[in-house]
Amino acid sequence: MPRWLDPRAWWRGMARLWRSSLALRTVALTIGLSLIATLGVGIAIDLGIRQSMLEVRRAQLVTLSQSATFSAQRSFNDSAAQGGLDDAVLTDGVRLIQNTTATTSGQTSFALVLAPGQNPPVTSAALASPGLEAIFDRVVSAELRASLEGDAEGRVFSQSAGIPSQTGPPAPAIVTGSTLEIQGVRYQLYLIYDISDTAEVLSTIQLALLGAGFALILLIAAVALLVVRLTVGPVQVAAATSRRLAAGELDVRLPVKGDDVIATLARSFNGMADSLKGQITRLAELSTVQQRFVSDVSHELRTPLTTIRLAGDVLRDRTEQFDPATARTVELMHTQIQRFEGLLSDLLEMSRFDAGAVEMEVDRINVARLAEDTVAAMTPLAEAKGSELLLIAEGGHFEADADARRIRRIVSNLIGNAIDHGEGRPIEVWVDSDQNAAAIAVRDHGVGIAVEDLDRVFDRFWRADPSRQRTTGGSGLGLAISLEDAALHGGWLEAWSAPGEGSCFRLTIPRRHGGRLTSSPLALPPETPPESLASGPVRTVKSADPEQGR
Repeated sequence: MPRWLDPRAWWRGMARLWRSSLALRTVALTIGLSLIATLGVGIAIDLGIRQSMLEVRRAQLVTLSQSATFSAQRSFNDSAAQGGLDDAVLTDGVRLIQNTTATTSGQTSFALVLAPGQNPPVTSAALASPGLEAIFDRVVSAELRASLEGDAEGRVFSQSAGIPSQTGPPAPAIVTGSTLEIQGVRYQLYLIYDISDTAEVLSTIQLALLGAGFALILLIAAVALLVVRLTVGPVQVAAATSRRLAAGELDVRLPVKGDDVIATLARSFNGMADSLKGQITRLAELSTVQQRFVSDVSHELRTPLTTIRLAGDVLRDRTEQFDPATARTVELMHTQIQRFEGLLSDLLEMSRFDAGAVEMEVDRINVARLAEDTVAAMTPLAEAKGSELLLIAEGGHFEADADARRIRRIVSNLIGNAIDHGEGRPIEVWVDSDQNAAAIAVRDHGVGIAVEDLDRVFDRFWRADPSRQRTTGGSGLGLAISLEDAALHGGWLEAWSAPGEGSCFRLTIPRRHGGRLTSSPLALPPETPPESLASGPVRTVKSADPEQGR
């Protein structure tokens, strides 16, 4: 299914637009609340008008029915006094009722019904409108008829009803009931008034209210949109300016117009931007000065250090001519000179990282072979510390695009740290790869690193235990440089540790230069190797030649 036909995509897009647009939420909420308020007011007005019009119309029709009843009763009384009633007199009385009610705008029907328990005189006059007898019971309710059976003389009762229609819904009507007495016989007079004209007027009023409400909603929406543009617009400009400022455009500012709260916000924002620009500029200048200072000092120290190293080499070559104490002093001096040279090299490397002047020499290397060579080079140091190195390279391994010198430096640094902190226990070096990445992990079983210190292991000159002696004589910059080397490759250098269980550092790099990592071929930490493999100072476990691809 195309994306534009997927309902879920539509809902997700609408939800994303709702979350991201303050103007949309403001206008939508304003329209929604206005619609609810307009509907409430419109319904209240409509009900009030309907109730008032129906009550007025009912009162008018009740008055008209009273007049018709009075006129008919007087006519029947006069006819009875002059000589009795016949069909002609009854017909004249019915015509009088029709003429009296003809003043109403709607159609009127009548029915003159003999009251229960009365003996009717013999008459052939029509006492009901044509067709009314068939629907009489559906139009006149039993409650209205019961009301006329009591003491109803001189009173008119009314009810609302619907006149059935064969072509549409029932027509609205009002039915009135009263009593007549003709020669001692009691009759019930029912008048049915069609009030469709009143219903049409009410429908017209409803349409007018609906149109006015719709126009009001549109007007409110337009006003809300205008207000939102005036209020949210500057906020959107401020948000866009903030993003540009965060992206490094330190010269962007908000326009200041007027003296309202938006203008105050713009002035405050511009003042903050000026302050940030000044501080960032000062920090950048300070960082540049610091980098230049470290670089200059490192370079300047190289010349006297070279002289000192040459003099130390001369003294070291003649140690057999010195007494034991002097010879030991010469050896210590030689060791510290070497450490000082390493520190200067590391400082120069860090200054190049800070200055962005690092260059990579990317070649096609075999990660497993590089790890194997590094393990072999570190074996004497591990033996001196009492640790055994185990290289675990299960299966053949792909080659990777990398700077061999920097990867070797990372692995050497990780193994050296494991030897320093491994407490003489076995150290495993794991190598694995997949289609996208290659990984090397170094796992020791020493004292480990506290959880609160784990986030600082890559900080410059940071040491978990400042009092601990270092076998490799590191500068305190090794892990920081390793992290920068890994970042140059677009890779990860991650740490895991548990107090009393040891630590594990995992390097993961993409196999193709410029590739992106999504996962690592090795777990952190990797699974512990079988005990049968951990015999001897150095063991290499592999199922294929490292030169071969998997």
